[in-house]
Amino acid sequence: MTWRSGLIDRRGFLRAAGVAFAATLSPRSLMALERVDAVYASGFRAADGSFGIATVSERGEIVDRMPLPARAHGMAYSPASRRAVAFARRPGTFAMAFQPNRSGDPVMITAPDGRHFYGHGAFSPDGHFLYTSENDFDGNRGMIGVYDANDDFARIGEFDALGIGTHDMTVSDDGRTLVVANGGIETHPDFGRTKLNLDRMEPSLVLLDARDGQLIQKHTLPATLRQLSTRHLAIGDKGNIWFAGQWEGARNALPPLVGRVSPGEDIGFVSLPERITDGLANYVGAIAVNRRDGIVGLTSPKGGLAVSLDARTGAVLREERIPDAAGVAPAGHGIAVSSYDGRFNQTRSGVAWDQHIIRLQ
Repeated sequence: MTWRSGLIDRRGFLRAAGVAFAATLSPRSLMALERVDAVYASGFRAADGSFGIATVSERGEIVDRMPLPARAHGMAYSPASRRAVAFARRPGTFAMAFQPNRSGDPVMITAPDGRHFYGHGAFSPDGHFLYTSENDFDGNRGMIGVYDANDDFARIGEFDALGIGTHDMTVSDDGRTLVVANGGIETHPDFGRTKLNLDRMEPSLVLLDARDGQLIQKHTLPATLRQLSTRHLAIGDKGNIWFAGQWEGARNALPPLVGRVSPGEDIGFVSLPERITDGLANYVGAIAVNRRDGIVGLTSPKGGLAVSLDARTGAVLREERIPDAAGVAPAGHGIAVSSYDGRFNQTRSGVAWDQHIIRLQ
């Protein structure tokens, strides 16, 4: 895959959206698109307590929004089909597939009995399949649901994620490999969001064959890091897989929070300065890679910090104090950051942005 540019530009977005969509936008929304080059989408909570998905300019101005039945977490986007999916926050059982240009009706996806979504998923490169991270809560195992996006997202199968607490997942650029972050934390909807096994966590990173779910590699974290929940993923250049963790152990510990792995190789951790690890409060809430600029972006809502790393060396390039820092995504230059208190880059809106941002390619 060639990294062509920062993000879809305003002309490309409007061309893809069509005249009918543009006609629905307010003059203020059209002006927002005219002033910037990048377009994103993110979940939000409105001031009245309702939830939705917003299309957002790189400056952070809301271009369009649509409602959701409950709080979302992560999102997936297919450049091939120009469809997006918003996933319910754990232990939610819905996902909503939609087209940002509103050219079709949204499709509600419901987790099967005995399952709930973990808030993440990814499309195959051709947009045909949607893969989702799910919890088989009575079996205490993570699963990857497989849905046919060309058949109203009918569920056509599932793969064992070979771990528990299966949180984020993504797909390699060639579509052959599913990359899974098993956070290692046992939960059950009968206990809400309570973590049931912090004394015996089993975090891991797993690579599965996208054709049949067969194991390619499994990386279990060393015993000294068994309480580092592997949570979020981003694909970098040359198949490098970046991952970020959340520490569930002693608060005064300073474990490595970020690492990378390539197919056929062992996990390697990035050695961050102590002030950065401390500033992240042992919790990375989101990670993204800007391949063109060679930058890895990290955010921590607990620490109120956004950090940019050199993707080649792991060196810290920039750190910025942002209260409630939440989502992160590649920008035209560097990274875009949102926050729970309504900030999205240069703009503050009357919404609480959720944990993650996606770019609309």
